[in-house]
Amino acid sequence: MAATVTTETAPSDSAQAFDKKTWMGGVEPMNASYGKLMMWFFLISDTFTFSALLVTYGLIRFSYPAWDPAIYGEVFKFSNIYWPIPEKVYNAVPFLHGVDAPLVFVGIMTFILIFSSVTMVLAVEAGHRMDRADVEKYMLWTILGGLTFLGSQAWEWSHFIHGTEQGTVIRELVSGQWVERTIFGANLVENQYGPPAFADLFFFITGFHGTHVLSGVVLNILIFYRAATGLYERRGHYEMVEKVGLYWHFVDLVWVFVFTFFYLV
Repeated sequence: MAATVTTETAPSDSAQAFDKKTWMGGVEPMNASYGKLMMWFFLISDTFTFSALLVTYGLIRFSYPAWDPAIYGEVFKFSNIYWPIPEKVYNAVPFLHGVDAPLVFVGIMTFILIFSSVTMVLAVEAGHRMDRADVEKYMLWTILGGLTFLGSQAWEWSHFIHGTEQGTVIRELVSGQWVERTIFGANLVENQYGPPAFADLFFFITGFHGTHVLSGVVLNILIFYRAATGLYERRGHYEMVEKVGLYWHFVDLVWVFVFTFFYLV
């Protein structure tokens, strides 16, 4: 009976080179550089943080009843018993005192932030073309959009804290007797517009997002300065614009969810 001889084919030079390139480090997965990959890791971890905050908001929000005209009266009034209607809370516009404009101002804020994401896309595209002038122009527009959004949010916070001129009358038990008093605006202890948790969540989540926007504006200013001084042109690429652009798009996308939860639900 003839013996069977098994022969192994030695790997080709190209296979050995591929194996070494794959496992010895220094590889860009899917043509993503180390910097962009680390930015994606950071954004994924930050997604978990915002998701946890918004899920917490949803759980607390639906632990309170909604306003029902059959139970609480035909005319809506702010109360700490039920969750407020967003259109009744966010209905003010700067320089239009006394005008009832539900969600108009926050809609303008949202448009400005999303438009700044468009200018960031144009800045990244200009970087791919190595067009320094266009990178500077569109980065500047992005910075102005971010600052405008932050200024608008600061005004909204100020109005939310000061409250309406009429205030809200609440009843509380003091020394065994029910006492009525009027409260104005919202803080971390009491809230004219509804349950205290409503104000707590509003300040924390919108403030947390605003901190991200502020960080993004600072990064954008740094990128604008470096582009204006020709640093990226000397490097031969504008990859930093793209990496910061990923962060800016993430901030804009998160605001869409914050807007949905706070202003529409």
